[in-house]
Order: sequence, then C-alpha cells, then structure tokens
Amino acid sequence: MTAVRPPSSAPAEVPGPTPRRVRPPRWLDLRLVLGVLLVLASVLLGARIVSAADATVPVWAVTGDLAAGTELSSEDLVAVDVRLDDTAAAYLSSGTRPEGRTLARAVRSGELLPRTALEEADALVQLALPVQSGYVPPGLERGQLVDVYAVADPAAGATVVADGSVTLVVRKAPVQAIAGRSEGVLSTPTTAVQVVVAVSDGDADEVLAAIAGRPLVVVVHESVDGDGVAGTAGSRSGDASAPSGPAAGGTTSARGPAG
Repeated sequence: MTAVRPPSSAPAEVPGPTPRRVRPPRWLDLRLVLGVLLVLASVLLGARIVSAADATVPVWAVTGDLAAGTELSSEDLVAVDVRLDDTAAAYLSSGTRPEGRTLARAVRSGELLPRTALEEADALVQLALPVQSGYVPPGLERGQLVDVYAVADPAAGATVVADGSVTLVVRKAPVQAIAGRSEGVLSTPTTAVQVVVAVSDGDADEVLAAIAGRPLVVVVHESVDGDGVAGTAGSRSGDASAPSGPAAGGTTSARGPAG
C-alpha cells in the first residue's frame, strides 16, 4: 500500500522584476548640449563686456603749450591710448604723421591733438632774428608767443619812450626755434642768439625794414592763447605800444637786459 505524502507548506517562488539595461551616455544628450551652449554664451558675453570697457584708441597729444602758427615737430607729440567712443574721429590717430604741419590754434600741454587744430592757417614764413642774449628771457621756449622790439639804445630795454626810440616790430609771433643760446660763463650779454619766429607771408619785408639794423628785445607772453597769428610790424601804425594791456592782447612777461 502506497503512502500518500501531505502537500508541502513552502510557498512557491514568485518571479522577480526583469532588470533594465543601463544605457550608455550619448554625446547628443539634450541637457548636455544646452549646458555647453549656456557656458559658451556666458564666455562670449563676458569677453564682449570686457572689450567694450577697454575700447581705447591711440591718438596724439602735445607735450607742451604751443601757440597758433607753431610748426609741429616729433618732440611736440606723444602717443596716448584713450577711450573716446564716438568722438575718436575728431582727433588725430597716432598712425598719422602731423610733423611739419602748422597749428591753426593754440594747444595746451597734455591736450589731445584735434583735427581742427591743423586746418589751413594763414600763409606763414619763418624769420630768424639775431638778438643779444642779454635781451632774450632765459625761460624762452619753442611754441611761446613773443613781441619783438627794436631799440635805439640797448640800455633802454623794453621801455617805450615818447621819442619813438623803441618800435614794436613783431607782435604775438610764435617761436619756432632758438639757436646759439649758451649758459654759464660762456654766455655774455653780447652773445648773439637766433630766435626764429613765424610771421604772416608778406610782412617779413616790413619787419626787416622796421628793425633797420637796430638791437632787438624779446618780450614773452605768459599765455599761448591769442586771437590768431599776427607777426606784423607794429611800425605800420606808427606807434610802439607797451606789451601789457588790451592793445597787446593780454598780460606779458617783460624782461630787461640780463647781467
């Protein structure tokens, strides 16, 4: 007789969840692409902001005060980088060569050189005047405005006298160059100094006629500002006005004979 086994009490196995296969990362994932684009946009925007803040251009500036009528030289100019935005076209780029051009108006030391300062000015000629060193101010520099007087007696200096022994021969002329000036024991009141000034074309003969071989005295204006280049002989009007006061166009620095 066969024995009957009782049914087993152990539960039957329940099938587990099917494992999902992990997909390998794709380079064309949308989130990765968006992240890269955001980084690139941030870098480009930052570079644009930095470049806009440092948008400087090289232009010419002058190294000293220069009167109208001064012929520019390389020593008068220095290149500087400045931010000018929309006004950059109004100034001379350092890529240009303005040497040899004549200033149509006065400029100050450190001033950026505008294009309008080199507009066509009156025709000028350079006139070399021999002046005794005792009658040239020691601080005379290129680009300053000067009056030049012819005197009958050097001891009279720049004092205007009633008999007309002092004549204004050049008025408010820019100094182009100074040659022959010496310092120290080698300098004497009779040493000749060549002062080159710019005068209007056509006035040179009148200036020379007004000098008539007489000794000259140079008087320096304190400012390079003026109402235009004159450089004319004061003898045309028949009077020798003093350098100060409205007739001479501003305050001047009168120097007497040195030593």
